[in-house]
Amino acid sequence: MAEDFYKILGVSKNDSQEKIKKAYRKLARKWHPDINPGKKKAEQKFKDISRAYDCLGNEKKKKLYDEFGEEALKTGFDAEKAREYAQWSSFQGGAQSQAGGGFGQYQSYEDIFGDLFGAGMGGGGFRTTTASKGRDIEHEMTIDLISALKGFETELVMQKIKTCPGCQGSGTDSNSQVNTCSACNGSGRQDVAEGPMQFTKPCPQCHGHGQIGKACPGCGGSGQVRGTEKIRVVIPKGVKEGSKVRVAGKGEPGFNGGRSGDLYLIIHMKPHPFLTRKGDNLTMEVPVTIREAMAGGTIRIPTTDGQVNLKVPSGSQNGQTLRLKGKGAVNVKTKKSGDLLVKLVVKVPKTKDKDILEAVKKMDGLYKGDLRKDIRI
Repeated sequence: MAEDFYKILGVSKNDSQEKIKKAYRKLARKWHPDINPGKKKAEQKFKDISRAYDCLGNEKKKKLYDEFGEEALKTGFDAEKAREYAQWSSFQGGAQSQAGGGFGQYQSYEDIFGDLFGAGMGGGGFRTTTASKGRDIEHEMTIDLISALKGFETELVMQKIKTCPGCQGSGTDSNSQVNTCSACNGSGRQDVAEGPMQFTKPCPQCHGHGQIGKACPGCGGSGQVRGTEKIRVVIPKGVKEGSKVRVAGKGEPGFNGGRSGDLYLIIHMKPHPFLTRKGDNLTMEVPVTIREAMAGGTIRIPTTDGQVNLKVPSGSQNGQTLRLKGKGAVNVKTKKSGDLLVKLVVKVPKTKDKDILEAVKKMDGLYKGDLRKDIRI
């Protein structure tokens, strides 16, 4: 059984989104792979934390998770159909308990809707005669901030379910004799329930094909095998923590001629030593000398577009922020760029030179009154 998302983050159902966010950040800092290099336990812990927050940090997902559990997070889950089935089960008055509890002859909501809509769900060991789209899959990907800001192309080598090359997905040995299934008379379906909602399931003898032949030796009759595939992906400019990048047609293969599902890359971000991102703005601390702060001047600073000149006004203070328009992150949706916020950090040199220390004493006369007069505790 999957571990409870609330336990993973150490929060409760009634906690606010702000508290959930704080809990996630604290745990993410502790278990981040960059802070725990080479530690598989930390890497898995970080993935679990990220997955839990992806759900609980989203009000809509959290609501569905609270109602249906982890089943609700699977691609294609229909909450209304799940509620209809729950109502029908209640109406049946104990039919589930006679079938062994839970979902009766079904193992999950997923199996129920696989029967309802003819979708090949993969895990149940059957396929239907109806063409259906393959399952979408998700893959977590950790990249550095600069790569995220600039965008890039890369090649992933992934282990995934593929159409069996031996039978081309039919599940049947092409050299064997094929006969009409006697259990379903060739329909591929069997009735399993009566009442307000009619349920059928794929015939267990022919697995929904309506015909029986010798199982393909390459896939054991499933029509699918596990293999590796090289996938070329394009990460667009401006992706941020938690972004989902869709790679069309690179999910699991479809059934009976249906199109393949999609691959969704869940982006995680490595921390940068100098840059931080908030929204579409970037913030960077830049050291300046006492002379540059007092007299002003032009300094060179790096950006994702290369070195640029930044004018430091005379009389600048430590911590003062200057703005470079359009030098921030690109918004993936609007394609507009945020700003680069440069925070000045005045650096004081260390010296024992008497002349310099004497000059500094004279500078005290430039301050108007006691600098600390308004500090209270």
